[in-house]
Amino acid sequence: MGQLSGPTDPSADAHWHRHEHRKGFFTDTSICIGCKACEVACKEWNRNPRDGDLELTGMSYDNTEALGASTWRHVAFVEQGAERIAAARESGRELVALGMPGVRGSEAPAAAEEMPAWGEVDVTPPDTPEFRWLMSSDVCKHCTHAGCLDVCPTGAMMRTEFGTVVVQSDVCNGCGTCVAGCPFGVVERRGDGTFGTTNGEGHRKGEQPPVSKRGIAQKCTLCYDRLLDDETPACAKTCPTTSIKFGDHDDMVTTARERVAQLHAQGMTEARLYGANELDGVGGTGSVFLLLDEPEVYGLPPDPRVCTADLPEMYKRAGVAALGMAAAAAVSFLGGALRRGGRR
Repeated sequence: MGQLSGPTDPSADAHWHRHEHRKGFFTDTSICIGCKACEVACKEWNRNPRDGDLELTGMSYDNTEALGASTWRHVAFVEQGAERIAAARESGRELVALGMPGVRGSEAPAAAEEMPAWGEVDVTPPDTPEFRWLMSSDVCKHCTHAGCLDVCPTGAMMRTEFGTVVVQSDVCNGCGTCVAGCPFGVVERRGDGTFGTTNGEGHRKGEQPPVSKRGIAQKCTLCYDRLLDDETPACAKTCPTTSIKFGDHDDMVTTARERVAQLHAQGMTEARLYGANELDGVGGTGSVFLLLDEPEVYGLPPDPRVCTADLPEMYKRAGVAALGMAAAAAVSFLGGALRRGGRR
């Protein structure tokens, strides 16, 4: 627990043993086609109810809006014109000038051919200087320093042997503390699905089965049940472009950095990593993303920070304040006693 302030071991600070079995995602937004197959696969495998009536929201072609208790994978559509594309590439150049997020500095490959083969899938981003959609499949970050885990009063949040964070629904009391504790706004208590799902006369549209686990905090488990059987999570298994990759966390970070270097070699300076920095405010995330613009464009905080980061300092200050009050009370008592003794 606590904000990282130097070259420490994030896993040790988070009080769980770093080992070779930590699993994670690498989501390469540069080859996401926005098909939402990952959303559907996630819902089907986890038997999550639908959110609303899946009508267009006015946010491009997105009809699910955001991550939530019943949407553990969400594909966003962000429309950009030439001006924004140029701004993204310029901000990317500034990051490269700062040494981020390159992996080998001057040793970065000069051509895409020097990078490892990516199989049969064409991963060359389209040249769209006038207009483009940024499509990104978002998911729980499974933070090294997980705020939801730190603040849960019942122990419903747990760290698994794969380094992921899951909710034990039979332990959760629905207090919602974890909802406020997540710096990414991922965790949500499940409602009955009725908001925004009625027609003009107030009747529900279509038939839906009863919503399970109402009032209970819900989020991505990284398909914990599938991991136990050595299976790939449903979203990564279904992704037709390999935009969502799954494997050992360290391997995913390495793959992500190689992909960024490849895109930079192709002149796409806007490519950058998100969640791969172990010295950020959450100790790095289990879900790493390749972005083509600033994190805010994707609805991600630019500098996520675990909510319990300042607890040690707060406790220290509270202790100093308590000692100060005790000392002031003692001085006041002794002063009063001395005055009473002098009058005698």
